[in-house]
Amino acid sequence: MKNIHPTAIVDPKSKLGDNLIVGPYAIIEADVEIGDDCSIGPNAVVYNGARIGNRVKIFQGASVANFPQDLKFSGEPTLFIIGDNTVVREFATLHRGTKETGKSEIGKNCLLMAYAHVAHDCSVGENCIIANAVQIGGHAHIEDWVIIGGSTAVHQFSLIGEHAMVGGGIRITQDVPPFILTSHDLQLMSVLT
Repeated sequence: MKNIHPTAIVDPKSKLGDNLIVGPYAIIEADVEIGDDCSIGPNAVVYNGARIGNRVKIFQGASVANFPQDLKFSGEPTLFIIGDNTVVREFATLHRGTKETGKSEIGKNCLLMAYAHVAHDCSVGENCIIANAVQIGGHAHIEDWVIIGGSTAVHQFSLIGEHAMVGGGIRITQDVPPFILTSHDLQLMSVLT
């Protein structure tokens, strides 16, 4: 059974699971796969390259698998993968990978709060909480069980180790080791000799 609002635009080539709910004015493109028991909120857009697991909830205005904001991207087919039981709140923006990795990915059981951004070629592990307005730059790697506080910027190519907790409103410009609680700006220090 699929409950698709009559104003939604769903490409008939998309692969949709059972018990899917699609809200008003949502758009689902052709090269999309969505698992069972998912919901796509009003005005959400699921672009080509989205691979969405089971029981995923995508709220209103979210943008999933849009083109990456990277000059090396030349339109090649790439993916954005979302694991089972993940929640993507309103107005989050999730960008596909480039030819370098071919994908961006979010694991199972994650919560991405409103206005979060996951850039191209990123990986977010399982059981992560990404708070409101967190901005994750390209090629960043977030391991399992990480919590990132609201309005935090994660610089491209950064790694945040498993079970780390990052405070809100700070800048991550270098790797964060596993099992660390940080609430101050992390910046690379230069040594003057």
